[in-house]
Amino acid sequence: MATVLWLLIIVWVVLAIVGFAIEGLLWLAIIGIVLFIGTIVFGFIRRGAGRGAA
Repeated sequence: MATVLWLLIIVWVVLAIVGFAIEGLLWLAIIGIVLFIGTIVFGFIRRGAGRGAA
């Protein structure tokens, strides 16, 4: 599961960089940032739930 989260984080960062680099794709940067933050929050929630169950 951690590998998938890291892969998603990398993809979202790349999308955000491409969106900022090409001004016509600013919407892509916004989506990348939102998904990046969502993935990090999801990872913290999953990690915290795993510790509580153990």
